[in-house]
Amino acid sequence: MTAKLDYRWHLREIMATRGMFSTTDLRPLLAERGIDLSTSQVYRLVTEKPERLSMKILMALLDILGCSMNELIEPVAAAGTTRRKAAAGGSDDSAGEAGVGSFRPKRARVLPK
Repeated sequence: MTAKLDYRWHLREIMATRGMFSTTDLRPLLAERGIDLSTSQVYRLVTEKPERLSMKILMALLDILGCSMNELIEPVAAAGTTRRKAAAGGSDDSAGEAGVGSFRPKRARVLPK
């Protein structure tokens, strides 16, 4: 019996470590490399785990973020066939997906003139 494989997508975390906290930060950088995606496509690329990914987009992401493929895509053993759903407003610990953690943008200070 062969093991079932899955992966974790770390794009959001890597972007946060590079100071990119908005999905719109990525779109012009992709456009510089000839990748034209809509804002909704870039949002889904960052926030969801892609099932299909163009090799050109993958190479552009690796170039933009200055990371290796192993940092961006982490192979893991697939969880069981049943998956628990998270309660509304709760977190789903069974998914094993990490958020941006302590990487948060710096709070803006607005000074009066």
